[in-house]
Amino acid sequence: MQFKDLVYALGDFFTWTFGLLTAAENIPNIFFSLVIAGLFLYWMKEMAGHAKKGEK
Repeated sequence: MQFKDLVYALGDFFTWTFGLLTAAENIPNIFFSLVIAGLFLYWMKEMAGHAKKGEK
């Protein structure tokens, strides 16, 4: 097995995964946006709880 075989295999794998993202269209963007928004809301709730207790 030569190094170029590994590089070509890796390139084929990335091409395949990007094909999956193309087929999924905008769903991954919506998913990650919802996860980030949920984590942000959780963090703000925790910060409000700390502020209510008088902690920094």
